[in-house]
Amino acid sequence: MDRFHTLAAFVKVVECGSFARAAERLSVSTSAVSRQVAELEAHLGARLLNRTTRRLSLTEAGQSFYERSAQLLADLEETEASVRAAAVEPRGTLRVTCGVTFGVRQLAPAVADFAARHPGLAFDLDLSDRTVDLVEDGYDLAVRIGTGGPRGLVSRRLGTMRLVCCASPDYLARHGTPVVPQDLERHECLAYAYVAPGSAWVFESRDGARHQPRIVARHRSNNGRMLVALAVAGLGIVLEPDFIVAPEVRAGRLVRLLPGFEPPGSPIAAVYPSRRHLSAKVRSFVDFLAERWSGATGWALPPVP
Repeated sequence: MDRFHTLAAFVKVVECGSFARAAERLSVSTSAVSRQVAELEAHLGARLLNRTTRRLSLTEAGQSFYERSAQLLADLEETEASVRAAAVEPRGTLRVTCGVTFGVRQLAPAVADFAARHPGLAFDLDLSDRTVDLVEDGYDLAVRIGTGGPRGLVSRRLGTMRLVCCASPDYLARHGTPVVPQDLERHECLAYAYVAPGSAWVFESRDGARHQPRIVARHRSNNGRMLVALAVAGLGIVLEPDFIVAPEVRAGRLVRLLPGFEPPGSPIAAVYPSRRHLSAKVRSFVDFLAERWSGATGWALPPVP
């Protein structure tokens, strides 16, 4: 008994509701399909289908076996598709959503490089710092920072982002330099608006201990670049992603604080609705981003000495 063809015949009979229609879809005779299902039942020692002159119905065992068989065949199809996709040129329009600052600074150059390699592909890019519904809004892919996400979405890690605590030399000259995380409770801090007021900034010391100073921010913004600009102007201390603050730190306009205390990193991930029948354009672009961002990146800063 050829298990693959027998399973395929059984699944097709269930989906079509008759042996004749299944045989037509499989381009074989009705008797051949009937024989394959009978051989499968004999092999399993269980009846899978109730047959009458009018209709077919699944037995309880048949229902369970059908669900598992359909999944196995779908997984095999997906595996084959993933191999074939490597040789398929991405085409069509790829709708991508991403946060504003990361999109402008990091996704844009990646899109430019990928588009140059694949002239048959067009990008439709939406930048928003609010989480959008990929399925409802018709996006192929989201690039997101942080853990978690809606159920039913597939997430693939592309790289890592780290938060950096820093302030301008002018601010530190006027207010002093914090030595431990709890010192931040007495400083002017600048907060990201999409984080709940009064939420803790989290740091980890080299011995693994967690420190959560309670930050009460007078100034807030829904944009990280705005907060960094305010920090450069001497208005307060920020805790912002390395891909935003790295140019300011390297230029000396901001000074990294709290050596020995590091905020935990957050994953940068590609999020998409399903692995099943993943298109070549999505698969290829995600693979490209993973290779581009999984190693050393232009925005990463070394640990504070």
